[in-house]
Amino acid sequence: MPEFIYLASQSPRRAQLLGQLGVRHELLLASPDEDAESLEVVLPNESPTAYVQRVTALKLDAAVARRKRLGLADAPVLCADTTVALGCTILGKPDDARDAERMLALLSGSTHRVLTAVALQHGRRRHAALSVSRVRFAAITKKQIAGYAASGEPLGKAGAYAIQGAAAAFIEHISGSYSGIMGLPMFETAQLLRQAGMIQ
Repeated sequence: MPEFIYLASQSPRRAQLLGQLGVRHELLLASPDEDAESLEVVLPNESPTAYVQRVTALKLDAAVARRKRLGLADAPVLCADTTVALGCTILGKPDDARDAERMLALLSGSTHRVLTAVALQHGRRRHAALSVSRVRFAAITKKQIAGYAASGEPLGKAGAYAIQGAAAAFIEHISGSYSGIMGLPMFETAQLLRQAGMIQ
């Protein structure tokens, strides 16, 4: 049984959630010379489901290659990616506060999907899973949107919000996986770790 896994994610939320499963992990982050952002470009007519699964697979490919290039010890590698979809429209990470305001205005008073894909490679075997949740936002005012965008919290977050942050005040209802909306669905991740022999 492997003693630890590599987590190829800069997200402190994912590290925290993985820790809840009692799995020891080490971060395996992209170096400055790797163009990690280019992996997240949406292809023409790409569905949110296809997009999040493709990006996660590309991130895992890059992380596995990074481990080999750095000569690090062999251990399973875990990757995840989260996207927010309003219908077929993918809402990625906002460019700035104004872009965050635009996204939040779209989400106001509507239900959207949060899709998180997870993939784990152990040796030559790769396991993958997808979590899909639905989140309903109450109608939020322009003043509330501007205040939240100005806080800086939306930056770096798919759909311009963090459910575990101040945006929780806007959320009327969720259906699905709270941890999946945060960025790492615990149930699906535990299944992958069992398949790799990491947990019981």
